[in-house]
Amino acid sequence: MSQQLEKIKTLEELKGHSIEDLLHEVLRNQEAITVTLEEGEAVLIQPAKLLKPLPELDGRVPEGWKDAIYGQ
Repeated sequence: MSQQLEKIKTLEELKGHSIEDLLHEVLRNQEAITVTLEEGEAVLIQPAKLLKPLPELDGRVPEGWKDAIYGQ
């Protein structure tokens, strides 16, 4: 399991770079980037883990199931 890295950049350092390039860098390097703003606040940009597709289950839903549950 790889450890996720984090870079810290200022808004000034990112001027002249496109958001598209920044996002591709985050994905390519699998590292989070914290962008610090002038007011002392920060925004964290990090890659998301992809979810596995849900399994397809065999089976069926019986007719009238909803009426049977809520009709009582």
